[in-house]
Amino acid sequence: MLNTVKPKVTLVGAGPGDPDLMTLKGVKALAEANVVLYDALANEEILEYAPKNAIRIFVGKRVGNHAYTQDQINQLIVDNALTYGNVVRLKGGDPFVFGRGSEEIEYVESFGIPTFVVPGISSVIAVPAYQGISITKRGVSESFWAITGTTSDRKLSSDVALAAQSSATVVILMGMSKLSQIVALFQKESKGETPIAIIQNGTTPEEKVGVGTINTIQEIAAENKLGSPAIIIIGEVVRESTKLKGFYEEFVSSQIRL
Repeated sequence: MLNTVKPKVTLVGAGPGDPDLMTLKGVKALAEANVVLYDALANEEILEYAPKNAIRIFVGKRVGNHAYTQDQINQLIVDNALTYGNVVRLKGGDPFVFGRGSEEIEYVESFGIPTFVVPGISSVIAVPAYQGISITKRGVSESFWAITGTTSDRKLSSDVALAAQSSATVVILMGMSKLSQIVALFQKESKGETPIAIIQNGTTPEEKVGVGTINTIQEIAAENKLGSPAIIIIGEVVRESTKLKGFYEEFVSSQIRL
């Protein structure tokens, strides 16, 4: 009997956390899935868009806790596509922004399996936006850096030092374990009073926010028990947020009193 399975893999960006920020095209792709392989950063409510009989496989990664290695995930995608047909690989944020999506696509295509990509709303932009932070603003910031805080060899990206020298907004993902090093680099550039925000679990009901300056943020992070997953936003645009402006006005007043 001939195998009638037609393998297909669709890489879908699940957005930053709020399930309502999933794109319509992503919802349609999930509705046709036979198998869904999903990450830790993809809100599980989104899985409700998949057919009830679709196979769901968690392949998420957290600090120090990986369900599968990347090589195993790559092979799982291929094996399930060849066995069941239509596979959706659901990844948090946008799959091509620190999501290793291109690696997965390249591996799948090496087996001659058709692939498609549905972009997602990146947390780089969406998470700050939920707190009223526009990462670019006329007269304040002409550009932004999006940097991974932790490289594949578990070190702080060397780009952070370069970004600290610029006037651009700096958005750092996966950087909480390197917060002290990040602070030191900005202090080295005499930017101790630069505004900074840390947003944990952005766009979700569990969201936690800590705001301050480069000089104060480590204490604030400790007081608020901020940890991963979180995004670090550094630059004058943080002070410009209508939601956060009160903190900085109060901070300036307290400095004057001192």
